[in-house]
Amino acid sequence: MNVLAPVSSIMTTKLITVNPEDKLAVVDQLFKDNNIHHLPVVRYTNIVGIISKIDLYHFLKGVTNFQKDGSYLNKNRLSNYTAEDIMTTGLGKLESTDRINVALEVFKQNLFHALPVVDEGELVGIVTTHDIICSLADATPEMKVY
Repeated sequence: MNVLAPVSSIMTTKLITVNPEDKLAVVDQLFKDNNIHHLPVVRYTNIVGIISKIDLYHFLKGVTNFQKDGSYLNKNRLSNYTAEDIMTTGLGKLESTDRINVALEVFKQNLFHALPVVDEGELVGIVTTHDIICSLADATPEMKVY
């Protein structure tokens, strides 16, 4: 992987997003159906927050009995609360032209595992630590950084 390449070369562009008003039941189902770990929360095309699968589980953990299969008994919290209630705001963001090493530095210095990619105020992608790992795993030997 060339860490000087733009993040656009590794970012996910086929985004699954939610609106701030969407119920947590929708968020939960999107995580389950799409095997993803981060959902950007958007109002029109502007990102206003992000929800991780861990954010959702922590929100549910206090009053929910988790089952061995990962499901939970108390569905009320999923239907009574919205994405806006648990989303993280004050996000770190990248532009698609930022280099991969910038994303690596942000990941290294913070507890983020996903960074929205925004061009001219519009969400155009997301870069996750998983994207970087996949890029490294797929790199040819002469491209790998040792």
